[in-house]
Formats: sequence, C-alpha cells, structure tokens
Amino acid sequence: MHGVFVDANESLAVIFERLAKPGDPQVTIHRDPDITSDQYPAILDGAEIAIVDHTALPTDIARKCAGLKHVVFLGTGARSYMNPEELGELGITVHLIKGYGDTAVAECAIALMWAAARGLAQMDREMRAGNWLRDDGMQLTGKTLGLIGFGGIAAEVARIALGSGMRVIAWNRTPKKSPGVEFVELDGLLTESDVISLHLLLNDETRGFVSRACVEAMKPGVILVNTARGALVDEAAMIDALQSGHIRHAGLDVFNVEPLPPDHPLTKLPNVTLSAHSAFRTPEASENLIAAAWAHCRRIAKS
Repeated sequence: MHGVFVDANESLAVIFERLAKPGDPQVTIHRDPDITSDQYPAILDGAEIAIVDHTALPTDIARKCAGLKHVVFLGTGARSYMNPEELGELGITVHLIKGYGDTAVAECAIALMWAAARGLAQMDREMRAGNWLRDDGMQLTGKTLGLIGFGGIAAEVARIALGSGMRVIAWNRTPKKSPGVEFVELDGLLTESDVISLHLLLNDETRGFVSRACVEAMKPGVILVNTARGALVDEAAMIDALQSGHIRHAGLDVFNVEPLPPDHPLTKLPNVTLSAHSAFRTPEASENLIAAAWAHCRRIAKS
C-alpha cells in the first residue's frame, strides 16, 4: 500500500520522516504546502492513501484520483476542506485526528483573551507609530468566562482559566461534567459571560451558530475569542458589534476566508487581535499530529 503526504510544509515533513518505522507502508512526501486542488491526481499518481494538511479536496477532483481509498486529514475540521459523505460514496474513507493540539489551541485562546482584555496588540501598533496609547484594560480575575462547546480544547481552557481566578461556565450540545465548570443554558451564558470562547466543530448544524441574535444577546462589553472556525459566527453581525462597542474586543485565529485579505474589514478595526490560524502550531502539537497520522497509515495498511 502506498500513500502520499500531498501538501507537507518542511517542518511537518521532517517530523514525518523522523517518526517512520521499519515495516511502515511506503509514503511519499510532497514537499509543497501551496498546491492547488487540481494537482491531486498527478501528485497521488494512483496512491491509496492521501495525507492532507490543508488543501481542499473537492468531490469532482477526488473522482479523478484513481486508486484513492483513504484520506488522513491532519485535524478535525475536514468539512472545511472536503465533503466526507460524498467521498464515502466514492469509496474513500476520511480519517480525522483529534486531541493532538488541545493544550496548544487552549493556550492560544487564553493568550488572545488576555491580549484582548489589555489591548496589547493595539498599544503595540500605536507605539510603533509614535503614539503613547494608555487605555484602561479589563481585569480578568473574578470575571466570567463562557465556553460554547466543551471538548478537549475547552477543558484545557477551563483548567487554565480556573487557575487564574476566573469563574467558568459552559454550554454543550450534549450533557457534560467537568470539575469547577458550571454548565448552563446558552441564553444564560450569553448574558452572563464577560468573555466568550468558541469551541464547536463546524458542521451543517453549527455553521452560523453564533447568529446576529446571539451577538445581540451577549453582555455589553464582552470579549469574543474564536480559535475554532470562522464560519461558526455571523461575521457581519460580529463586525457591527465591534464597531458599536457592544463587543469590546475580538481575538480571532480563524476566518471565513483564509488567508484573511489585507483589505478585509477586520483588519481595519482597532479592537480586534488577529492571528493567522496558528493556534495549533507548536512543536509538541505537530509531533502528536504526525504520530497520529502514522498510526492511521499503519492501521489502514493492516486492514
């Protein structure tokens, strides 16, 4: 059985090579993270396994990939890049990787929260421009953090926030329990939270979940953090709320269009802190990710 890592950046390629073991299935590493979808058939060249980091695989392109039976997607958000059900109808199984970067993403969410609370990015920009900006920040100790969705990442966010003296409440679509976390109805979370952090998977049910009505129901002056998926939020409603001050500040790692266009309205707002979909990018998370990808490949080869 033959596989291809179709869009490897150099750092992931090096880890992939290092974690290979004798007897592993043959996997070719295509060291180009900037491929386009129409290059899949030529890059795979009949391979049964495609290891995919971030390149969209439309169903009509997958039909042209002779021999493809498995897609190992490096993460949980495959639906942002492909349609697993349609691929399944073609006999292609999509394998996800969960939990590899829970701590990394949680730490980024916390960093965005603190940066938003103190306006650090805005002060940095102003000082570089020669302006001495000194605004009052928000003290987070004693404040309420609301988590929308509660999986492994949210549990890590809760652990860190509880340790810093915050009250943590959460809403989840299915019942959950976690030490120190109070689970509440969504309406209560929106009105009580000083900070809201999003931790839902993106699917047909959650796309646009944070609607204009949800944004309007949030506590005035709330901080909104999103390290999950941009499409969870009604972007226009969020921008309106940022412009009016209803949302005090947004810390965003994910966007509807990535890379974020330089002329996008979010780049023009002073009360937004932006990071380039990099919450998961730490050496530790990358190691976990590639180890899990190899585990999928080994299991597939033995099946």
